[in-house]
Amino acid sequence: MKFKHFLTGMALAAAVTSQAADAKYIFYFIGDGMGLGPVMATAAYNRMVRGSEQLPLMMTFPVAGQVMTYSASSGITDSAAAGTALASSHKTKNGMLGMDADTVAVYSIAEDLKKHGYGIGVISTCNPDDATPGAYYAHVDKRSEFETIDRQFIDGKVDFLAGASLKGLKDKDGNDNGTLALYDKNKIRVAHGLDELAKIDRNNASKIILLDKNPFQSGNVGYAIDAIPGNLTLPQMTQACLDYLEAKSPDRFFMMVEGGVIDHALHGNDGFTAIREIENFNEAMEIAYKFYLAHPDETLIVVSADHDTGGMALGNKENGYVLRLERLQGQKVSKEMFSDYCKKVIASGGKYTWADMEKYLKDNLGFWGVMPVTEKQTEKLREQFEKTFVKGNDSGEKTLYNDFNGFASAVFKVMSTNAAVGWTTTAHTGGMVPVYAIGAGAEKFSSFNNNTQLPVKIMEAAGYKF
Repeated sequence: MKFKHFLTGMALAAAVTSQAADAKYIFYFIGDGMGLGPVMATAAYNRMVRGSEQLPLMMTFPVAGQVMTYSASSGITDSAAAGTALASSHKTKNGMLGMDADTVAVYSIAEDLKKHGYGIGVISTCNPDDATPGAYYAHVDKRSEFETIDRQFIDGKVDFLAGASLKGLKDKDGNDNGTLALYDKNKIRVAHGLDELAKIDRNNASKIILLDKNPFQSGNVGYAIDAIPGNLTLPQMTQACLDYLEAKSPDRFFMMVEGGVIDHALHGNDGFTAIREIENFNEAMEIAYKFYLAHPDETLIVVSADHDTGGMALGNKENGYVLRLERLQGQKVSKEMFSDYCKKVIASGGKYTWADMEKYLKDNLGFWGVMPVTEKQTEKLREQFEKTFVKGNDSGEKTLYNDFNGFASAVFKVMSTNAAVGWTTTAHTGGMVPVYAIGAGAEKFSSFNNNTQLPVKIMEAAGYKF
């Protein structure tokens, strides 16, 4: 996809002249794991492969800065501590959510803005009771306390919550724990998919939760590259949340929009899937930007990340000074989808040959075509194929969100190597992340930031002291 040219001279002028007004409409976009490397890779791919100099929308915003992400317990944060900092301005220990390092509950900007009459929406491509979205309404000392998180939503200040699925609806034995009954008692309506959402009587709903019909893998809506039929997308959820808030709270509202599976792709060192997720994140941002164009004096859009994941770099030791992102254009499936395919083939017990796999790699990953593969690499892949598919000896590769098939991991290492994409880890890093802003109060974000400063500056832009 080519990025659209939205930021006209008139819009840029509006962004500058709107600085004195308070932000009545606030969009807070968080790209989970979206460090500077993946952002630059997205821009470079658009330029090198699609032949377009147009940058992702966030990179065209008139204000840009950098953000430190360390937590109270480590120079490398997890999503719970980072989400808490971005939501509440408090550093906390890794694993803690909505609490400071002394386990004292801390207010989020969503909770504070609600007191000032703002409608509140929180959406994610992951589970909406996970770390980043949970930081806006929950307060627990362990991010894994999903039943508590889901029950705290009842008295929380979020009006519209959306994502893949809720993890805390069943007890340890897999039985209904009564949370859904409590939702119904409190007129919290749960919709699975946009069709069910359209049928909800909003006059008889205190809050709305929008979930996916068929969550993917460990609990997300799936990757844009896989285009799973029927699954929710981030642009769809963003538009649904915006429509709801415009109707419920037309005078002022706050939305936190998380591109959660950017992080999942980066944990798997799947470069092109991460690029496609950032493009998807950009599409959701375009919805907010169109709203901004209609309300330039009263709207603020802030874009940042909770941390960097993977240490993705443009360049590696195998390719020297040559970047070869064009070699990724044959990829049609994510690493997770390919790994699942391999596992299903093995589980079926049927005859599956190297020739069968060669055809799959050619058709779905561009191997021996746009993705050139050396004879030595081919031989090593064939050896790994024999080990994994024939001998059944598959050690695999375990990351935070997946246990990858060993052959799938070998294939994607070849892809990164040959495309000149470098990685330092399958976990998080302590690297800085970007911040971009446009609209009312955007100038506040131009300096070097700690992540705890972002919510404070958002509240200042709205005209309040946090």
